[in-house]
Amino acid sequence: MAVARPTGPALTREEVDRALARLGAEHEAVETSLLALQDHAGRRLLEGAELTGVSKSRWAAAEQLIGRLWVCFDAYTAALTAAREVRARRRWPTPGELSELTELLRGSAVTLSGDATLALATEGARLSEQLSLQVLLERMNGWYAQALDVVIAADSVWTALPARIDLLAAELRRVRSLAHSVGVRPGEHPSGDDLERITDELTELRAEVLTDPLAFWTGASPSSAPGGGRPDTTRYDRAARALEDVRREIEAVLDVRQDAEQRLLRVRDVLSRADRTLTEARHARAEVLSKIAAFEVPVVSGPPTALYEQLSAAADHRRHARWHRLSPLLEGLEQRAEDELLRARDALTAVTAPLAVRAELRGRLDAYRAKAARYGLAEDAFLGERHDAARRMLWSAPCDLVAAEMAVMRYQQALAEALAPPPTGAAEPVDRRGEA
Repeated sequence: MAVARPTGPALTREEVDRALARLGAEHEAVETSLLALQDHAGRRLLEGAELTGVSKSRWAAAEQLIGRLWVCFDAYTAALTAAREVRARRRWPTPGELSELTELLRGSAVTLSGDATLALATEGARLSEQLSLQVLLERMNGWYAQALDVVIAADSVWTALPARIDLLAAELRRVRSLAHSVGVRPGEHPSGDDLERITDELTELRAEVLTDPLAFWTGASPSSAPGGGRPDTTRYDRAARALEDVRREIEAVLDVRQDAEQRLLRVRDVLSRADRTLTEARHARAEVLSKIAAFEVPVVSGPPTALYEQLSAAADHRRHARWHRLSPLLEGLEQRAEDELLRARDALTAVTAPLAVRAELRGRLDAYRAKAARYGLAEDAFLGERHDAARRMLWSAPCDLVAAEMAVMRYQQALAEALAPPPTGAAEPVDRRGEA
């Protein structure tokens, strides 16, 4: 784009020809741009739409700019045509003709009137305005950028959002169908209420996008580059995430419908194992109380009545195809059944701990007895007395574990003393296993 200069001295013939060529090229570019704007799909949609909000006000202003553009373009065309006619009079223009061409090409030779002026509402209307071709061209470029910004922004929003909203609505209908098949309905399940809210949001969002597309455009406007920005998809993205969450929950309910029987059988099996383990723990406690003395044995609780009631409710939900109620109940049942089995095993371990201690003491006593035999001390009277005392305690009922452990420790200590190295000069103990 050429830069405006003051009129100054008259142009030469060569300067006039160069200026006419440049202005002709710019005239052609402006005409091409205006025709493209006239045929732009976004402009046609804006003209036919029932706009509201910010889109209505901005399109009204853009329509006025487009009308002014054509008025200015006609004035530009007329001025350029007049200059070409003067130049075409003769091959070598006279000084007067050069002065006239200079005024047409560089001076304020274009007269605009009415709405085509640059007057703002705060300045009051002007009856007419004089300006040069270059200033007129710059004004048209600015107005064109503003109008094109509105057209491109609206077209971008209409291209991006309605199609995506329609696709999401189709997915919403599919999820709603699945939800109804498993009993997830509004007022009966939170996901059913969520589907209703998403449906209302998409309906409202689509209507707003169609009537006020510029409300869904982010970016400076008018922008330095027409169409600078992008469609605002925040509400669409939020609805899509909400629908995805509901879809996952519905699919989880569908999974429950497919394998509910097997999962219920597994829960029953786990609870049965827990019940058997608790029964074993109660029997073991009775045995411990009869065989072990002076030892606190924990009480074993009864079967998990609440879990069996929940299991019965889950089976009832399955029989009546209440999958949306069975899904959360069954998931919790599986975890609580596993916890109950662990608790039963812990109870059995705690109850049988005294028997394990007694068995460990018996093993230690037998190990010490075998060691004494290896060193030929099996017939030692003192060691035999200590061994028999510990054995009587460990194999009697009820068994005092504290006293039995002390007896085993005394036998161990006596054996250690018997195997200790003799004083200096004394004969060392020998292995007498082969003397016989």
